[in-house]
Amino acid sequence: MTGMKIRMALVALVALLVAPSTWAGQVVLFLGDGMGVSTITAGRILDGQLKGGSGEDNQLVFDTFPNVALIKTYNTDMQVPDSAGTMSAIITGEKTRFGVLSVSPAVPRGDCAQSLAGALPTLLEQAEDTGYATGVVTTTRITHATPAATYAHVPERDWEDDTHMPAAARDAGCRDIARQLVEFAHGDGIDVILGGGRAAFMPGDQSDPEYPHIKGSRSDGNDLIAAWQQGGKRRAYVWNAEQFRALAGKDQVLGLFEPSHMQWEADRTKDVAGEPSLAEMTGLAIRTLKARSRNFFLLVEGGRIDHGHHAGNAYRALHDVVAFNAAVAVAAEAIDARRGLVLVTADHSHTLTMAGYPPRGNPILGKVPVIPGGGEGGAPTYAYPTLGYANGPGGGKPLDDYADVDTQAGDFRQPATFPMQSETHGGEDVAAFARGRGADLVRGVMEQNQLYDALYRGLFGRTPKR
Repeated sequence: MTGMKIRMALVALVALLVAPSTWAGQVVLFLGDGMGVSTITAGRILDGQLKGGSGEDNQLVFDTFPNVALIKTYNTDMQVPDSAGTMSAIITGEKTRFGVLSVSPAVPRGDCAQSLAGALPTLLEQAEDTGYATGVVTTTRITHATPAATYAHVPERDWEDDTHMPAAARDAGCRDIARQLVEFAHGDGIDVILGGGRAAFMPGDQSDPEYPHIKGSRSDGNDLIAAWQQGGKRRAYVWNAEQFRALAGKDQVLGLFEPSHMQWEADRTKDVAGEPSLAEMTGLAIRTLKARSRNFFLLVEGGRIDHGHHAGNAYRALHDVVAFNAAVAVAAEAIDARRGLVLVTADHSHTLTMAGYPPRGNPILGKVPVIPGGGEGGAPTYAYPTLGYANGPGGGKPLDDYADVDTQAGDFRQPATFPMQSETHGGEDVAAFARGRGADLVRGVMEQNQLYDALYRGLFGRTPKR
């Protein structure tokens, strides 16, 4: 081999070795918690009706994405899953148990000792280790299952602060989720953290800045917010809308806007201190991450869709779908499909149904009109809600009692077949929608953990090794 050929071979080898680090990957994963197919349909109609249309022919932003798949959501030990195991599957590429966060399925729930040796690397950790910028945005507590799966490894999703951990687990060296966020050891730490959940970061003798009667929930006396701020001079902590909108020139941002979950979108404007919308938080996150690096990974969770369903309250769940869609619109505008990936999916479904024979344009939160003669299939001759649940707190009321009820009121609970204190998850497939680099892997019927492959390719330009 001549000297010239040797030099050319070396140049080619160097190019191959550095290619992953020079890949311009901008990936935004949108997770509509509990946003099953029936929720998407009803949310699409509500969005269209709020815009003055009939609703059925409306399109959500992610409806226009070219790649669509059905996603199987079961956990390794459960037919109907929870958010911890499902998000862990998406973010690590491996399905795991119900109730655990980013640990091996071999780890029994609640087993601290086994969890310490069973951590599964997450995509966010891999991004930080590669020098990428990272962010987590949610309307739930930042320590709740979906966001926590990106950075924490615990055998029990409820270990959000130290008071929820058994003494034996603390003594064995397990750390609560809030501590793991602040003590995150990958890269230079997560760059944008926006959501609720202040209490888990505050000591028990410290009063909340917005609600003085509420105290922090930590029993170890640690002020984790102060500890996070001490991690860098260009870090900013905010807890209300005014502070959020004044942010500028900061490399890393921590925003905790409620002691627990943020407000539902339908209630957000009533918040005393003010809260940014999910779309506003998404926009700030993308701008901050782009300023940090041309490569980044961002999770955006519409977490309170799930909570509206658990309450049997489709009004709040669906208004949060509309807000979630507005956040997707921000990312779709900001991320070039030639160099980035936007992927929208859900972790699991709910028991929401859309039934009866309402005419086109009927309010989706309204009632099916009376059908003379009973209609096809012997439908009831009285008005009843179009939306209902298979179980939940709206159970036990005869359908013919809805004649004089305002089913479009914000606090109305849809009827449920089986009365329960809280409505449950559903076990059917959910949808995934993708646009950009790596989207070609989102197709057909997929195992949930295979979404990791599409995210990985969008971020690093190659599929992960198995």
